[in-house]
Amino acid sequence: MRRDFRQMKKNEVLLMQPKYKRVLLKLSGESLAGKAGHGIDFDTVLKICEPIKQCVDLGVEVAIVVGGGNFWRGRSSGQMDRTRADHMGMLATVINALGVADALEQLGVVVRVQTAIAMQQVAEPYIRNRAVRHLEKGRVVVFGCGTGNPFFSTDTTAALRAAEIDADIIMKATMVDGVYDSDPKKNPNAVKYDTLSFLDVLNKNLQVMDSTAASLCKDNNIPILVFSIEEPENILRAVCGESIGTLVKSE
Repeated sequence: MRRDFRQMKKNEVLLMQPKYKRVLLKLSGESLAGKAGHGIDFDTVLKICEPIKQCVDLGVEVAIVVGGGNFWRGRSSGQMDRTRADHMGMLATVINALGVADALEQLGVVVRVQTAIAMQQVAEPYIRNRAVRHLEKGRVVVFGCGTGNPFFSTDTTAALRAAEIDADIIMKATMVDGVYDSDPKKNPNAVKYDTLSFLDVLNKNLQVMDSTAASLCKDNNIPILVFSIEEPENILRAVCGESIGTLVKSE
């Protein structure tokens, strides 16, 4: 029976047993925009951050990578130089990282924002050992600026950071409830997968992550759970091992 975490009291949540010790949560920029579809809707961000706080209260170490698509997408910048367009996208992720950090802090969570491009007045520089130490101390770490390099997506950033911090799993919160054999918004007969291998993702060109990110996860044996963020409680469900979304893992 599916539990309604919204109706559970704090002491009831604290009695739950998380399945994972350290997770990398990938949030799309669009998920932070709410119904407006662009920019940041802070009420929506708070709703997303509430189950993250519950995970932290359970002792789960949470790192977050945020996208920037609610402000800017480098690949759709038209005739702009791709490197400059990607740098603009990196700055968009910093706006989102700061918004997520502010919401978490308002909920009483200790947070650190780290960026792959130095901007000391705004955030810490990304240092792997420092990030791991923050996690060990129960702080949430939010990674901004992607990898700091153009031509790499924030999905690849999630795979890279997950490998660097030795995360148990990447939890990719999206606007759909899993991985399908075709776009479920265009094809009402699209079939949802419960589990997939990385080879399935790469060979069938399924839109889980870009091929660079998927290959990196495959090579480092990091599973990916894809689920819907439209119900933010799914974050806690996923951490506690409930069967939701689509799990991508090694064969």
